[in-house]
Amino acid sequence: MTLISLTGLGVTLGAPLFQDLTFSLAKGDRLGLVAANGRGKSTLLRCLADRLEPSAGRIVRARGLRTALVRQDNPDALLPLTLRAVALDGLPADTRDWEAWRADVTLDELAVPDDLRDRPLAELSGGWRRMAQLARARVAEPDLLLLDEPTNHLDLERIAGLEAWIAGLPGDMALIVASHDRAFLDAVTTRTLFLRERGSQLYALPFSPARQALAKADAATARRHAADLQEAAKLRRQAAKLNNIGINSGSDLLQVKTRQLKARAERIEEAAQPAHRELSAGTVRLSDGGAHVRALLVLDGAEVGTPDGRPLFRTGRLAIAPGDRVVVLGANGAGKSRLLAAVASAVEGMPAPGFWAAGSIVPGICDQELTRLDRDRTPFELVAGRFEIGDQRARSLLAGAGVGLDLQVRPVAALSGGQRARLAMLVLRLQRPNFYMLDEPTNHLDIEGQEALEAELCAREAACLLVSHDRRFVENVGNRFWRIEGKRLIELDGPPG
Repeated sequence: MTLISLTGLGVTLGAPLFQDLTFSLAKGDRLGLVAANGRGKSTLLRCLADRLEPSAGRIVRARGLRTALVRQDNPDALLPLTLRAVALDGLPADTRDWEAWRADVTLDELAVPDDLRDRPLAELSGGWRRMAQLARARVAEPDLLLLDEPTNHLDLERIAGLEAWIAGLPGDMALIVASHDRAFLDAVTTRTLFLRERGSQLYALPFSPARQALAKADAATARRHAADLQEAAKLRRQAAKLNNIGINSGSDLLQVKTRQLKARAERIEEAAQPAHRELSAGTVRLSDGGAHVRALLVLDGAEVGTPDGRPLFRTGRLAIAPGDRVVVLGANGAGKSRLLAAVASAVEGMPAPGFWAAGSIVPGICDQELTRLDRDRTPFELVAGRFEIGDQRARSLLAGAGVGLDLQVRPVAALSGGQRARLAMLVLRLQRPNFYMLDEPTNHLDIEGQEALEAELCAREAACLLVSHDRRFVENVGNRFWRIEGKRLIELDGPPG
């Protein structure tokens, strides 16, 4: 049974995001939605959830279709509510009194600890806030569940739990997942839609095999395009030769033939379809400032705690040298971000006991909320006003990072999450650090951006201390692994199994 179908759907928000999108979704479908940052994934989900009117085309929904959308962000109105109250918010107001048990059952399914359920969302980590939104959506028993970047802020254990939870959903519940997490898409989807401005492609395959099929299709399109242009060029050469002969001989027939050849060449050129080139939100390039000391950072029995002073864990003696790419692992709330914050304080000249940082460190810091970007300033001010590179160079770099001229003079707050992440990476690059501290750097980066960041980090001899729950990213980047375990920070012998 078809739950929802799209015909010729298009959305233009200042510029076209996508157009002529046609596909349908049946009961039990598990669809992955893939596109570069800013290319319309969240917008499409909002259209499907009936929260945004498309610019063109139509959406036909099955009668009585119940749809639930889990957004990337946490609505401000939910933050004062307790986690349990957020889950209850998914029930109709007139049934909450006698159906409140549904919220607790759903929280049990998501393995939310009892001691967190009555705490306000504002006090919880991003991972538990995500669980609250999932519970709020699930308790409504939707026919179609729309998930926008559901793995953001989740640790590896919680991502595995989320995969198991999705596998346990009713078999007739349809699911659309917009995500840049390649391993997660492979685990939970069976179809993949590559959303493009023109010519979106749908495959009845999970992400990895679908991407291989897409690459073959794009390569075939590129070959056809090249052949078509060669044929058009050949016709134009023939037309030019006949035109010269016709002028010299005064033959009207050759003049007619010349016009026919030119017309054929024009038709071929107009019909020729260039291969799709994924214009990701910009190229991620970092820079290695160089370091010449044996150890950049030493932890020696350092204690890491919460902002209110509650101890979380203690380190042994650990050190980071140039070329070390250390991944910090641990459950949500274990203190990974607090460790990075303590290290950031140490390298910026305010070390706590047990932290030592070399004076030669040039830090490159990016937290998961991108708080080091002043949201009230414009991207142009952040780049041109901070680095001596000239106005034109600043505009060019910003454009290369996916921040167009119109957005360069608007506040950072107006940028999408992906655009802010790209801007943060550009600022890091211009700082020329030799020690990166990255907290969930892939949260808002599209797949092309993630792969570019992986390549840049691995090509450098700069050190890196990072927190990430993106399994592919961890596997591809990390060469050392620390884990918070039993109130201790320990080093693993190799990557986690």
